[in-house]
Amino acid sequence: MNTINETNFKFPNQKSVYKGKVREVYNINNELLVMIATDRLSAFDVILPRQIPFKGQILNQIATKMMNDTADIVPNWLIANPDENVAVGHLCEPFKVEMVIRGYLSGHAAREYQLGKRVLCGVKMPEDLKENDKFPLPIITPSTKAENGEHDEDISREDILKNNIVSEEDYLILEDYTRKLFERGTEIAAKRGLILVDTKYEFGKTKEGKIVLIDEIHTPDSSRYFYAEGYQERQEKEEPQKQLSKEFVRQWLIENGFQGKENQQIPEMSDEKVIEISNRYIELYEQITGETFVKASTENVLKRIEKNVNSFLKSN
Repeated sequence: MNTINETNFKFPNQKSVYKGKVREVYNINNELLVMIATDRLSAFDVILPRQIPFKGQILNQIATKMMNDTADIVPNWLIANPDENVAVGHLCEPFKVEMVIRGYLSGHAAREYQLGKRVLCGVKMPEDLKENDKFPLPIITPSTKAENGEHDEDISREDILKNNIVSEEDYLILEDYTRKLFERGTEIAAKRGLILVDTKYEFGKTKEGKIVLIDEIHTPDSSRYFYAEGYQERQEKEEPQKQLSKEFVRQWLIENGFQGKENQQIPEMSDEKVIEISNRYIELYEQITGETFVKASTENVLKRIEKNVNSFLKSN
Protein backbone atom coordinates (compact mmCIF):
# COMPACT_ATOMS: atom_id res chain seq x y z
CA MET A 1 0.00 0.00 0.00
CA ASN A 2 1.23 3.46 -0.88
CA THR A 3 1.56 5.75 2.13
CA ILE A 4 2.22 9.48 2.37
CA ASN A 5 5.57 10.24 3.95
CA GLU A 6 6.09 13.76 2.68
CA THR A 7 4.77 16.08 0.00
CA ASN A 8 6.48 18.63 -2.20
CA PHE A 9 3.63 20.35 -4.01
CA LYS A 10 3.75 23.68 -5.81
CA PHE A 11 0.22 25.04 -5.72
CA PRO A 12 -0.89 28.27 -7.47
CA ASN A 13 -0.09 31.38 -5.33
CA GLN A 14 1.79 29.22 -2.82
CA LYS A 15 3.80 31.40 -0.43
CA SER A 16 5.39 28.84 1.89
CA VAL A 17 5.08 25.38 3.39
CA TYR A 18 5.42 24.29 7.01
CA LYS A 19 6.14 20.63 7.79
CA GLY A 20 4.97 19.49 11.21
CA LYS A 21 5.27 16.08 12.83
CA VAL A 22 2.40 14.57 10.84
CA ARG A 23 0.86 17.44 8.86
CA GLU A 24 2.19 19.61 6.07
CA VAL A 25 0.66 23.07 5.74
CA TYR A 26 0.74 25.12 2.55
CA ASN A 27 0.17 28.89 2.70
CA ILE A 28 -1.85 30.03 -0.31
CA ASN A 29 -1.58 33.76 -1.01
CA ASN A 30 -1.48 34.55 2.73
CA GLU A 31 -5.22 33.85 2.76
CA LEU A 32 -5.74 30.07 2.91
CA LEU A 33 -3.97 27.13 4.49
CA VAL A 34 -3.98 23.74 2.79
CA MET A 35 -3.31 21.16 5.51
CA ILE A 36 -2.30 17.69 4.33
CA ALA A 37 -2.46 14.83 6.82
CA THR A 38 0.41 12.45 6.04
CA ASP A 39 0.67 8.84 7.23
CA ARG A 40 3.64 9.65 9.47
CA LEU A 41 3.46 8.38 13.04
CA SER A 42 4.96 10.31 15.93
CA ALA A 43 5.31 9.38 19.58
CA PHE A 44 7.26 11.06 22.40
CA ASP A 45 7.70 13.99 19.95
CA VAL A 46 9.71 11.74 17.59
CA ILE A 47 8.67 10.84 14.03
CA LEU A 48 8.92 7.06 13.66
CA PRO A 49 10.57 5.56 10.55
CA ARG A 50 7.51 3.70 9.20
CA GLN A 51 4.28 5.25 7.91
CA ILE A 52 0.87 3.80 8.79
CA PRO A 53 -1.54 3.12 5.89
CA PHE A 54 -4.70 5.32 5.99
CA LYS A 55 -3.65 7.08 9.21
CA GLY A 56 -3.70 10.54 7.60
CA GLN A 57 -7.12 9.97 6.07
CA ILE A 58 -8.46 8.73 9.41
CA LEU A 59 -7.17 11.71 11.40
CA ASN A 60 -8.34 14.22 8.79
CA GLN A 61 -11.84 12.77 8.60
CA ILE A 62 -12.30 12.47 12.39
CA ALA A 63 -11.07 16.06 12.88
CA THR A 64 -13.43 17.33 10.17
CA LYS A 65 -16.43 15.56 11.67
CA MET A 66 -15.62 16.83 15.15
CA MET A 67 -15.12 20.40 13.94
CA ASN A 68 -18.49 20.27 12.22
CA ASP A 69 -20.06 18.86 15.40
CA THR A 70 -18.66 21.68 17.57
CA ALA A 71 -18.89 24.68 15.20
CA ASP A 72 -22.06 25.91 16.96
CA ILE A 73 -20.16 26.49 20.24
CA VAL A 74 -16.60 27.36 19.11
CA PRO A 75 -15.64 28.91 15.75
CA ASN A 76 -12.99 27.04 13.76
CA TRP A 77 -10.65 27.59 10.84
CA LEU A 78 -12.13 24.98 8.45
CA ILE A 79 -13.54 25.88 5.00
CA ALA A 80 -13.53 22.64 2.98
CA ASN A 81 -12.15 19.12 2.49
CA PRO A 82 -11.26 18.73 -1.20
CA ASP A 83 -9.58 15.36 -0.56
CA GLU A 84 -9.75 12.60 2.05
CA ASN A 85 -6.35 13.69 3.39
CA VAL A 86 -6.81 17.44 3.06
CA ALA A 87 -8.41 20.26 5.02
CA VAL A 88 -8.48 23.84 3.72
CA GLY A 89 -9.06 26.71 6.09
CA HIS A 90 -8.40 30.34 6.95
CA LEU A 91 -4.82 31.44 7.50
CA CYS A 92 -4.35 31.94 11.25
CA GLU A 93 -1.56 33.00 13.58
CA PRO A 94 -1.30 30.07 16.03
CA PHE A 95 -1.02 30.65 19.75
CA LYS A 96 2.25 29.27 21.10
CA VAL A 97 0.53 27.01 23.64
CA GLU A 98 -1.50 23.83 23.42
CA MET A 99 -4.54 23.72 25.68
CA VAL A 100 -4.48 20.28 27.30
CA ILE A 101 -7.52 19.32 29.37
CA ARG A 102 -7.75 16.20 31.52
CA GLY A 103 -10.83 14.58 33.02
CA TYR A 104 -8.93 11.59 34.43
CA LEU A 105 -5.53 10.79 35.93
CA SER A 106 -3.99 9.10 32.89
CA GLY A 107 -0.97 9.21 30.59
CA HIS A 108 1.51 11.99 31.34
CA ALA A 109 -0.46 13.16 34.40
CA ALA A 110 -0.44 9.65 35.87
CA ARG A 111 3.30 9.27 35.21
CA GLU A 112 3.97 12.57 37.02
CA TYR A 113 1.64 11.55 39.88
CA GLN A 114 3.49 8.25 40.32
CA LEU A 115 6.69 10.26 40.75
CA GLY A 116 5.07 11.92 43.75
CA LYS A 117 4.09 15.18 42.07
CA ARG A 118 0.76 16.66 43.13
CA VAL A 119 0.90 19.90 41.14
CA LEU A 120 0.78 19.81 37.33
CA CYS A 121 1.08 23.06 35.37
CA GLY A 122 0.24 24.98 38.52
CA VAL A 123 -2.91 22.93 39.11
CA LYS A 124 -3.19 20.94 42.35
CA MET A 125 -4.22 17.30 41.97
CA PRO A 126 -6.09 15.50 44.79
CA GLU A 127 -4.33 12.98 47.03
CA ASP A 128 -5.07 9.24 47.03
CA LEU A 129 -5.96 8.88 43.35
CA LYS A 130 -5.34 5.68 41.41
CA GLU A 131 -4.27 5.74 37.79
CA ASN A 132 -7.30 6.39 35.53
CA ASP A 133 -9.47 7.74 38.37
CA LYS A 134 -11.74 10.64 37.44
CA PHE A 135 -10.78 14.11 38.65
CA PRO A 136 -13.51 15.93 40.62
CA LEU A 137 -13.48 18.52 37.80
CA PRO A 138 -11.48 18.53 34.54
CA ILE A 139 -8.12 20.32 34.85
CA ILE A 140 -6.40 22.43 32.19
CA THR A 141 -2.67 21.68 31.95
CA PRO A 142 -1.20 23.69 29.05
CA SER A 143 2.03 22.90 27.25
CA THR A 144 4.36 24.95 25.09
CA LYS A 145 4.21 24.32 21.35
CA ALA A 146 7.60 22.82 20.53
CA GLU A 147 9.45 23.01 17.23
CA ASN A 148 10.02 19.72 15.37
CA GLY A 149 12.44 17.50 17.25
CA GLU A 150 11.87 19.40 20.48
CA HIS A 151 9.68 18.26 23.36
CA ASP A 152 6.52 20.07 24.41
CA GLU A 153 6.95 21.37 27.95
CA ASP A 154 4.38 21.72 30.72
CA ILE A 155 3.63 25.34 31.58
CA SER A 156 1.32 26.99 34.10
CA ARG A 157 -1.34 29.60 33.38
CA GLU A 158 0.68 31.99 35.59
CA ASP A 159 3.85 31.55 33.51
CA ILE A 160 1.94 31.94 30.24
CA LEU A 161 0.61 35.30 31.42
CA LYS A 162 3.81 36.40 33.20
CA ASN A 163 5.91 35.75 30.08
CA ASN A 164 3.23 37.34 27.86
CA ILE A 165 3.00 34.22 25.69
CA VAL A 166 -0.75 34.87 25.52
CA SER A 167 -2.53 38.00 26.77
CA GLU A 168 -4.87 37.55 29.73
CA GLU A 169 -7.85 38.62 27.64
CA ASP A 170 -7.10 35.99 24.99
CA TYR A 171 -6.18 33.31 27.52
CA LEU A 172 -9.57 33.58 29.23
CA ILE A 173 -11.19 32.89 25.84
CA LEU A 174 -8.87 29.90 25.25
CA GLU A 175 -9.83 28.45 28.64
CA ASP A 176 -13.55 29.02 28.00
CA TYR A 177 -13.38 27.41 24.53
CA THR A 178 -11.33 24.49 25.92
CA ARG A 179 -13.93 23.69 28.58
CA LYS A 180 -16.83 24.02 26.11
CA LEU A 181 -15.15 21.73 23.57
CA PHE A 182 -14.27 19.12 26.20
CA GLU A 183 -17.85 19.12 27.48
CA ARG A 184 -19.22 18.62 23.95
CA GLY A 185 -16.55 16.01 23.18
CA THR A 186 -17.52 14.15 26.35
CA GLU A 187 -21.18 14.13 25.24
CA ILE A 188 -20.30 12.88 21.74
CA ALA A 189 -18.06 10.14 23.19
CA ALA A 190 -20.77 8.99 25.63
CA LYS A 191 -23.15 8.39 22.72
CA ARG A 192 -20.52 6.05 21.26
CA GLY A 193 -20.01 4.15 24.53
CA LEU A 194 -16.73 5.96 25.17
CA ILE A 195 -15.21 8.22 27.82
CA LEU A 196 -13.18 11.20 26.59
CA VAL A 197 -10.30 11.02 29.08
CA ASP A 198 -8.06 13.88 27.99
CA THR A 199 -7.32 15.85 24.86
CA LYS A 200 -5.57 18.92 23.53
CA TYR A 201 -6.81 21.86 21.51
CA GLU A 202 -4.90 24.38 19.45
CA PHE A 203 -6.14 27.85 18.64
CA GLY A 204 -5.15 30.68 16.34
CA LYS A 205 -6.19 34.18 15.36
CA THR A 206 -7.58 35.08 11.96
CA LYS A 207 -6.44 38.23 10.15
CA GLU A 208 -9.52 39.91 11.60
CA GLY A 209 -8.35 39.05 15.14
CA LYS A 210 -10.96 36.35 15.75
CA ILE A 211 -9.86 33.42 17.93
CA VAL A 212 -10.67 30.10 16.27
CA LEU A 213 -10.00 26.39 16.81
CA ILE A 214 -7.30 25.04 14.46
CA ASP A 215 -5.57 21.71 13.73
CA GLU A 216 -7.05 18.36 14.77
CA ILE A 217 -9.70 17.77 17.41
CA HIS A 218 -10.83 14.64 19.29
CA THR A 219 -8.66 12.33 17.18
CA PRO A 220 -6.79 9.33 18.64
CA ASP A 221 -3.53 11.27 18.15
CA SER A 222 -4.69 14.24 20.20
CA SER A 223 -7.06 12.50 22.62
CA ARG A 224 -7.41 9.49 24.86
CA TYR A 225 -10.64 7.50 25.08
CA PHE A 226 -11.72 4.68 27.41
CA TYR A 227 -14.52 2.24 26.73
CA ALA A 228 -17.30 3.19 29.17
CA GLU A 229 -18.52 -0.39 29.59
CA GLY A 230 -16.53 -2.05 32.36
CA TYR A 231 -14.67 1.14 33.33
CA GLN A 232 -15.78 1.07 36.98
CA GLU A 233 -15.15 -2.65 37.42
CA ARG A 234 -11.65 -2.33 35.98
CA GLN A 235 -10.91 0.58 38.33
CA GLU A 236 -12.11 -1.36 41.35
CA LYS A 237 -9.92 -4.32 40.39
CA GLU A 238 -7.04 -1.95 39.55
CA GLU A 239 -6.86 -3.39 36.05
CA PRO A 240 -5.68 -1.40 32.99
CA GLN A 241 -8.48 0.38 31.16
CA LYS A 242 -9.53 -0.67 27.67
CA GLN A 243 -8.71 2.41 25.66
CA LEU A 244 -8.85 3.96 22.24
CA SER A 245 -5.86 6.23 21.70
CA LYS A 246 -2.31 6.29 20.43
CA GLU A 247 -1.26 5.08 23.89
CA PHE A 248 -0.94 1.51 22.55
CA VAL A 249 1.88 2.76 20.28
CA ARG A 250 3.60 4.51 23.22
CA GLN A 251 3.29 1.38 25.38
CA TRP A 252 4.82 -0.79 22.62
CA LEU A 253 7.72 1.65 22.34
CA ILE A 254 8.24 1.73 26.13
CA GLU A 255 8.22 -2.09 26.25
CA ASN A 256 10.93 -2.00 23.57
CA GLY A 257 13.10 0.46 25.48
CA PHE A 258 12.16 3.74 23.76
CA GLN A 259 10.69 6.90 25.33
CA GLY A 260 12.23 9.52 23.05
CA LYS A 261 15.18 10.07 25.37
CA GLU A 262 18.73 10.73 24.24
CA ASN A 263 20.71 7.78 22.88
CA GLN A 264 17.63 5.52 22.82
CA GLN A 265 17.16 3.42 19.69
CA ILE A 266 13.77 3.43 17.96
CA PRO A 267 12.66 -0.24 17.82
CA GLU A 268 12.24 -1.81 14.39
CA MET A 269 8.64 -1.90 13.26
CA SER A 270 7.79 -5.01 11.23
CA ASP A 271 5.27 -5.08 8.36
CA GLU A 272 2.93 -7.03 10.69
CA LYS A 273 3.21 -4.29 13.35
CA VAL A 274 2.51 -1.57 10.76
CA ILE A 275 -0.67 -3.39 9.58
CA GLU A 276 -1.71 -4.01 13.19
CA ILE A 277 -1.39 -0.28 13.98
CA SER A 278 -3.30 0.61 10.79
CA ASN A 279 -6.13 -1.74 11.79
CA ARG A 280 -6.20 -0.21 15.28
CA TYR A 281 -6.57 3.26 13.74
CA ILE A 282 -9.47 2.02 11.59
CA GLU A 283 -11.10 0.57 14.72
CA LEU A 284 -10.60 3.93 16.43
CA TYR A 285 -12.24 5.76 13.52
CA GLU A 286 -15.28 3.51 13.46
CA GLN A 287 -15.75 3.56 17.23
CA ILE A 288 -15.32 7.32 17.57
CA THR A 289 -17.49 8.32 14.60
CA GLY A 290 -19.98 5.44 14.53
CA GLU A 291 -19.39 5.18 10.77
CA THR A 292 -17.77 2.51 8.60
CA PHE A 293 -14.34 3.56 7.37
CA VAL A 294 -14.07 3.74 3.58
CA LYS A 295 -10.48 3.45 2.37
CA ALA A 296 -9.53 6.03 -0.26
CA SER A 297 -7.59 4.80 -3.27
CA THR A 298 -3.85 4.82 -2.53
CA GLU A 299 -2.86 4.37 -6.17
CA ASN A 300 -0.96 7.54 -7.16
CA VAL A 301 -2.05 9.08 -3.85
CA LEU A 302 0.09 12.21 -4.24
CA LYS A 303 -1.28 12.86 -7.74
CA ARG A 304 -4.81 12.41 -6.39
CA ILE A 305 -4.23 14.99 -3.65
CA GLU A 306 -2.54 17.46 -6.02
CA LYS A 307 -5.36 17.20 -8.54
CA ASN A 308 -8.11 17.64 -5.93
CA VAL A 309 -6.43 20.61 -4.24
CA ASN A 310 -5.70 22.34 -7.57
CA SER A 311 -9.31 21.83 -8.63
CA PHE A 312 -10.53 23.38 -5.38
CA LEU A 313 -8.18 26.36 -5.61
CA LYS A 314 -9.17 27.07 -9.23
CA SER A 315 -12.88 27.11 -8.34
CA ASN A 316 -12.36 29.43 -5.36
